Amino acid sequence: MQAAKIFANLIVTGGGILARAFVQAYRQALANASKNFVAQETIQNTICRASKGMTEQEARQILGVTEETPWEEIVEQYGSLFENNAKSGSFYLQSKVHRAKECLEAVHQGKNPGTPS
Repeated sequence: MQAAKIFANLIVTGGGILARAFVQAYRQALANASKNFVAQETIQNTICRASKGMTEQEARQILGVTEETPWEEIVEQYGSLFENNAKSGSFYLQSKVHRAKECLEAVHQGKNPGTPS
C-alpha cells in the first residue's frame, strides 16, 4: 500500500514537472521566433486558432483570396459567399465564411492598426 502511494505521488509530481517544462519550452520558442517573421505569423495564427479555431491560411482558402488581395475585395467576396449560403440554407457554410472573415479581419487590423473594418 505504501509503495502505491509513493508511485502515485511520483507520477503526479513528474507530470507537473513535465507540464511546467513544456510551457517554459513553448514560451522560449516563441521568444526565439520573435526575432524573425515566424513569430508574427505564429502569433496571428495562434490568436485566430484560439478565438475561432481557424488559421489565416484556412480563412483565405474558404474565402478564395490570396495574401495580396485588398481588404475591400475580401469584404466583397465575404458578402457574396455569405448571401449565397444564406439563400441555399447552408448555415454551416455560412458560419465558416463568417469565421473566415473574422479571422482575416483580425489579421488586417493587426497589420493596419486604427483602420475601420
